[in-house]
Amino acid sequence: MKKIFFAVLVSIFLIGAIAAVCDASPKDDAKGLVEKAVTFAKAQGKDKALAEFSKPKGQFDKGALYVFAYDMTATVVAHPKNAKLIGKNLADVPDSDGKLFRKEIVELAKSKGSGWVDYKYLNPETKKVESKTTYIQKAEDIIVCCGTYK
Repeated sequence: MKKIFFAVLVSIFLIGAIAAVCDASPKDDAKGLVEKAVTFAKAQGKDKALAEFSKPKGQFDKGALYVFAYDMTATVVAHPKNAKLIGKNLADVPDSDGKLFRKEIVELAKSKGSGWVDYKYLNPETKKVESKTTYIQKAEDIIVCCGTYK
């Protein structure tokens, strides 16, 4: 009887643990990818990190989830999906609702170092403007970002 009880208890625990792992939200995935990218940047240096962040299908490009980065003026310094953006200052380019979200990203990086910013953006998968939330984290003089569509 004790063996059956123990087996049932272990099974319940394992099912709960598996469910918790499988239940990661897209926001958790975005934040995790940013944290991994910041760790990479600290270990490899900014130049190698920006090159890796900009690599299509690289380790920080997971399809709909990908790392991109700004400098502290909202100039794009890394982007794996649109290399034409690199070197462009987008501080004064609003989303479809007129929100200057990149200025908000820079201010959040300066004031708190990390957090979430919500805005509207063209989803490259659906080709439609959708609500997006992006996790940002300051790493020295760059802002590492990864967003997910809501």
